Amino acid sequence: MQIKDSVAIVTGGASGIGQAVTRRLAREGVKVAVVDVNDAQVAQVANEIRAAGGEAIGIQADVTREEDTARFIQLTVETFGQLNMAVTCAGIIRDGTMLSLDKQTGKVSRKLDLEKFRSVIDVNLNGTFLTLRDAAEAMVNGGWPGLLVPISSVNKVGQIGQLNYSSAKAAIERMPKIIVGEFLLRGIQNIRCVGIAPGYTETALLTQMNQDALKAILADVHLGRLIKPDEIADMITYCMSNEALNATTIEITGGLCYPHGIAK
Repeated sequence: MQIKDSVAIVTGGASGIGQAVTRRLAREGVKVAVVDVNDAQVAQVANEIRAAGGEAIGIQADVTREEDTARFIQLTVETFGQLNMAVTCAGIIRDGTMLSLDKQTGKVSRKLDLEKFRSVIDVNLNGTFLTLRDAAEAMVNGGWPGLLVPISSVNKVGQIGQLNYSSAKAAIERMPKIIVGEFLLRGIQNIRCVGIAPGYTETALLTQMNQDALKAILADVHLGRLIKPDEIADMITYCMSNEALNATTIEITGGLCYPHGIAK
C-alpha cells in the first residue's frame, strides 16, 4: 500500500493512542478523518494537523451507532475520494469485580452492574465491529487497497477487575484471523487486517495514577517504562508498508511479564 496520499479513518482519534496515530499518519502524508465522540477535541486535533501542513477532517460520532458509522465513512470518502485504512482506537474502561462481598457477613454486597458491562462491550467490541465492517464494505465497493487495524490489549489474556474490558479485547484479538479467512473465502485479495495489542501505555489514565502503584506495574515490564503512544503509531504506520503482516495481532508491551519473569 502506498502510504502518501492514502486515506485513513481513526476512531477515538482525538486523544491518547488514537491522537498519536492520527498525527503520525498525517506526517507521513496520509489524509486522515479524526473520529471521536468529543466534538471540541475532534476539531482541535483536525485543526492542528491542518496547521502543520497535513490534510484532515474532524467528525463527531458515536461508534456504537450504525448511522454514525455510515455517516463518518461516507463523509470521509466524499471528502478524500477513497478509503484505505481504518484504525479502531475508540474505547472505554469501566472496571469492577463481578462480585463484592460484605467484610462482616461474607455475603454478596454488590454485583457488577449490567450497564457497566454492556457499555464497555458496546463501545469497545461492537464499535470496533461496526467500523471494520463498514470500512471494509467501502474498500471492497471502491476497489481500493485497504488495511483494517483493530486495537486489542495485552489484557486480552484476562485481567482481574476487567471482565468486561478483557472479554472485549480477547474477542478483538481474534478478529484479524477470522476477517482475513473470510476475505480469502470470498476472494477479497487487496484488504489486510492486523490487530495491535498495546501493553501499559503512557496515557493520562496511567501517568496520573498513584506513583507507587505505577512503580509496581513497571516492575513487570522488561523495558522499565510505559509504552509511548508514538511507538504504537510507528508500528501501525509500518503495517501499512509491510504486506506480509496480515491475519495476526501484534503485542507492543515493552516485554510485559507475569511475576517471576514468565512472559505474559
